[in-house]
Amino acid sequence: RMNRLLQGDVGSGKTIISFLALYMNYLSGYQGVLMAPTEILIKQHYENIKKILTDLNIEILTGSTTKKDRDKIIENLKKGQIDILLSTHSVLNDDVVFKNIGLVVTDEQHRFGVNQRKNLQNKGENVDVLYMSATPIPRTYALTIYGDMDISIINTMPSGRKKIITKVFDNSDIKKVLVKIKQELDLGHQIYIVSPLIEDSEEEMEDTKKL
Repeated sequence: RMNRLLQGDVGSGKTIISFLALYMNYLSGYQGVLMAPTEILIKQHYENIKKILTDLNIEILTGSTTKKDRDKIIENLKKGQIDILLSTHSVLNDDVVFKNIGLVVTDEQHRFGVNQRKNLQNKGENVDVLYMSATPIPRTYALTIYGDMDISIINTMPSGRKKIITKVFDNSDIKKVLVKIKQELDLGHQIYIVSPLIEDSEEEMEDTKKL
């Protein structure tokens, strides 16, 4: 049984490794699930995996999934008609039941609580578990937190991949940040802004009630 933490910088290739693991799990006759903390991220994973594993039955389940689609997905999961499910916290609800789950992949695993990760693992018997994180965690610290776990680290970036540049600014430098954002938008690029949650959204409150 696998219990592994995969670490690597953004863009290092963690996601494609998880797709390969889910595919190998499928070839062995099991269902697989990939859980991520946000709808934006899980939808991105869904769009990418559908392009690669075109012959598999892959579905996505989030807080914004309509009741009709949700009911159909839950029914097909129980029947084993879905090979891979990509989901946010929605997969943790008790009514989401797999027929034969063999692999659980958790992206940005530090964003989930211990009980949430355990809840997902308990949806099957002796399932393989793969955690992924771009946050560097010293090996000894990881073993202290997570117990008996194998750790794999991706030290190099894929060939041809652009270098990731990280900069830190103070609040007093907000004008520089805004100018840079405007420059990137003028070039036709997209901007992704991550902000701390101040108030629970209706969607997240609904997910919490279900849990």
